[in-house]
Amino acid sequence: MKILLLSLLLPFIFVLDSCSKSSSTTNNSAPTNLTVTANVSQDSSGNVSFVASSTNALSYSFDFGDGNIQTVPSGIVSHKYTAAGTYNVNVIAANASNSTTSGSVQVLIKYVQTLLWSEEFNYTGAPDPTKWTYDIGNNNGWGNSELEYYTNRPQNVIVQNGVLTITASKESYSGFNYTSARIKSQGLFNFTYGKIEISAKLPSSMGTWPALWMLGSNITTVGWPSCGEMDIMEQKANQLNTIYGTLHYPGHSGANGNGSTILISNASTQFHKYSLDWSAVAVKLSVDDNLYLTVPNNSTLPFNQNFFFLINLAMGGTFGGTVIPSFVNDSLQVDYIRVYK
Repeated sequence: MKILLLSLLLPFIFVLDSCSKSSSTTNNSAPTNLTVTANVSQDSSGNVSFVASSTNALSYSFDFGDGNIQTVPSGIVSHKYTAAGTYNVNVIAANASNSTTSGSVQVLIKYVQTLLWSEEFNYTGAPDPTKWTYDIGNNNGWGNSELEYYTNRPQNVIVQNGVLTITASKESYSGFNYTSARIKSQGLFNFTYGKIEISAKLPSSMGTWPALWMLGSNITTVGWPSCGEMDIMEQKANQLNTIYGTLHYPGHSGANGNGSTILISNASTQFHKYSLDWSAVAVKLSVDDNLYLTVPNNSTLPFNQNFFFLINLAMGGTFGGTVIPSFVNDSLQVDYIRVYK
């Protein structure tokens, strides 16, 4: 009986040992048959669910195409995209001995834009005090050797016929030879990320320097350029149809800004749309929907916090150059400002 029992047990021992060796061999085989699927949420949230599957794989590394990488054991992962676009997602499946195979899937992220804030200038008089305040004076040339004295007088800044008009004039005022205006939304409207569209018509006189721009709301505590600056549009009349777009931040202040230019037509005779597309991934600048500057954004840059708007027309300075002696007055006009999320 003992001999018979032993003979009955031996086949089971053999079978168990055989299974163990088979499992070990499978785990060390290179992954095969990798499939990757993506399910994009239809609620415009930017959320995407991924499922990767491969024979013999023990982990999956996802490169989501937006600078983010994540490794998971199951092959199931979700990721949120913060900007619209087409992303190539690369997946590497690995086994216990780090043999790998790779695959990819493409995802298209669309966002339904909603209007967060707008200024249509559909009223008459001074700029809306619930949206705008003023910088007054010269403040030592505002750091740029500018020649104007900014006021809040209607002859320098007024809203009428659906348009904001900022006028620079040659006149003796408070010790300066030129007046103009600079308005800002500081403390009234501050926001993080969005698509900004500004319709504007620019001056043409030599020495004028119009600007549509933004500053980090923490400028009063960290100073400039640590707060960050986004110049949506700058122009000077000696390059009348050349539009400048620039980002300033530590390492890229002053003339060392990170920027580019685009050449357009009729900058001073027609309204054009100046746009900034701002996300955690990138800051992009366009004129009339023609993209001309893309700066990658990341957590080390100051472009991940609240910013506010500024609109001004400077005279001369380090960018505006020499004012023509025959200058009398000229204007920057803005039809609307719209911020979409």
